[in-house]
Amino acid sequence: MIRLARALALATLLAAPAAARDAAPLRLNDVQVIGTHNSYKRAMPAATMARLRAADPKLADALDYAHRDLSEQLDKGARQLEIDVNYDPQGGHYARGSDDPALRRPGYKVLHIPGIDNSSSCVVLTDCLTIIRRWSDAHPRHVPIMLMFNVKDEQNAARGGIDSVVPDAAGYDALDAEIRAVLSPAKLITPDDVQGRYPTLREAVLANNWPRLEQARGKILFALDETPAKVALYRGARRSLEGRVFFINTDEDSPAAAYLTLNETMAEAARIRRDVAAGYLVRTRADAETREARSNDPRRRDTALASGAHYVSTDYLWPDPRFPGGYHVALPGGGVARCNPVRRPKGCAIGER
Repeated sequence: MIRLARALALATLLAAPAAARDAAPLRLNDVQVIGTHNSYKRAMPAATMARLRAADPKLADALDYAHRDLSEQLDKGARQLEIDVNYDPQGGHYARGSDDPALRRPGYKVLHIPGIDNSSSCVVLTDCLTIIRRWSDAHPRHVPIMLMFNVKDEQNAARGGIDSVVPDAAGYDALDAEIRAVLSPAKLITPDDVQGRYPTLREAVLANNWPRLEQARGKILFALDETPAKVALYRGARRSLEGRVFFINTDEDSPAAAYLTLNETMAEAARIRRDVAAGYLVRTRADAETREARSNDPRRRDTALASGAHYVSTDYLWPDPRFPGGYHVALPGGGVARCNPVRRPKGCAIGER
């Protein structure tokens, strides 16, 4: 009887944290949503694709995807969008061979491979952000939208494209400024909002200080998915990310740790689960370079969804009619957001479908 009583007492202690978690108010990191990869990308012109396919069939396959307008993706349920930005402080740097007057305006441009894979649904960053802000304002109860950015620095001239202008520290300041020119503080969830009074952002995240979902509805957060050198330049001498717009892709031990891009979905599934359970936000991919869609292979998608990654990114919100099998990515049971299978395995009520 004594042993049984001790066992029951231990079981009660072990169950208490889970019960408290399940009863606690939902926070931003308690949900899972679908996102899109290179969300602005249009199909390459047929003649350009034909030349590329003749020269490099594997690369042609990898680039042979496209997305509908940003607002249409949001209507479909995407709550994470990816945007590639190219620094252009004077305007016109990426205008070669194009008659689009938007490319001559100063400011960051949204292009995949300048001069090669150049078709974009919104070529000026502030225009893209305005589209997203208007959609958000029209749907004020949406779960938070995460915008993930790559800052391009590729030198493409040798392969027939346009070399990127590599931003310095002032260029990253300009990126924050362009975002703040379109989105008011009331629309943003920033690192400072999460850090609060904690000494570092990481400490706040491990204490689960993400905003409650009800307070985060209708808002937008940004993640800089970049190399250590680029995120160090963006972070500067800050202890965490004080005053910055973006969360940064970093390792779990950094004082600025809050968000991680873990795109090797199959190999990193256990790490993703650990990081999600610990409180970090994680983005992973359900498919890449059209491979899963061409073979209708669901394994990576299903692993991504089960991993608990908050943002499961795809090129296939809709099936591509050219590929048999109808591969696409959606949450199990449908809907825009679901209870995170790692953090809220018993379910919860999110209220956006």
